Amino acid sequence: MKRLFLNAFVIAGLGLAVTGCKDNNKEADVAEAKEAATAEAESMKFTVDTASSVIEWKGEKPTGTHTGTIKVANGSFMANDSVVESGTFVIDMESIEVTDLEGEEKSNLEAHLKGTVEGKEGDFFNVTEFPEATFEVTGITEEEGESMLQGNLTIKEETKNIAFPVNISNNGENIEITSEEFTIDRTKWNVNYGSKSVFDGLGDKFINDEVTLKINLKATKA
Repeated sequence: MKRLFLNAFVIAGLGLAVTGCKDNNKEADVAEAKEAATAEAESMKFTVDTASSVIEWKGEKPTGTHTGTIKVANGSFMANDSVVESGTFVIDMESIEVTDLEGEEKSNLEAHLKGTVEGKEGDFFNVTEFPEATFEVTGITEEEGESMLQGNLTIKEETKNIAFPVNISNNGENIEITSEEFTIDRTKWNVNYGSKSVFDGLGDKFINDEVTLKINLKATKA
């Protein structure tokens, strides 16, 4: 399986930023891309319910905080009991939505994040050129009593391996994967707009590098 979520996201770098002190969200471990995980023969396939799955994001900057969502376009994974053994998910970057604003402010920020404003296509995600982000599972480990989902997150053709805490429930027919809130550094995926770590002289007009994500995935047995 070759693709996933998760990321601007998935996910990631949704370009909104933090002021002075950070919250207690766990920062995702970031490393170079790794080999995709493979599943055992007896594992069951589960298909993501895209209508019930969503990625939530939050970013801050000196003048405030913004929140929003991104949809999961498709995905599937192989699981044995509550152990996710492999999988891949596709994130619809064109579905980036801002949830804390309304009207023109909402549409303007969404357009800027998506890169649909002429002359500002490359500031954030440039969804015309990069309409999807992907997440490919590379493994799952236990750290200090937490399950850590590992995977290759690809945004704008840049791939990094990340690990973040998740809770997994399985009743045999349905699996739900819910992450705790965690942060990623958007500049690792070349989403650099307004970053003090990349540009000098921004003063208080910066956007924090860290973006908070929370993943909610629901899937049914295929």
